[in-house]
Amino acid sequence: TGSSDPYCIVKIDNEAIVRTATVWKTLSPFWGEEYEVHLQPTFHSVSIYVMDEDALSRDDVIGKVCITRAMLAEHPKGYSGWVSLSEVDPNEEVQGEIHLRVELLEGEGGRRLRCTVLEAR
Repeated sequence: TGSSDPYCIVKIDNEAIVRTATVWKTLSPFWGEEYEVHLQPTFHSVSIYVMDEDALSRDDVIGKVCITRAMLAEHPKGYSGWVSLSEVDPNEEVQGEIHLRVELLEGEGGRRLRCTVLEAR
């Protein structure tokens, strides 16, 4: 139909932590959701999977963005910008990108990561 029903799943070291709401019938979703999660000192990566909800079969993976510990070290004040999706299945073509803002927060509760998925296209 030329549109998608996208949502995101956020995983820390391959463990699903957050699922956003589905934005129905669009190729340019806006979520307006924000989550803060506690990062263990030994974490390796935070991955954001962009999914296409499908009522009749298994949801499709559109692509993913992986934020590694090394990437966060390269941007100690955070990062904001468009990031291209990478493939999850090497047999699938991936098109699209997400506008992402990532901030490392230090506080009394320890180290936290604020990752905001602003929009996608």
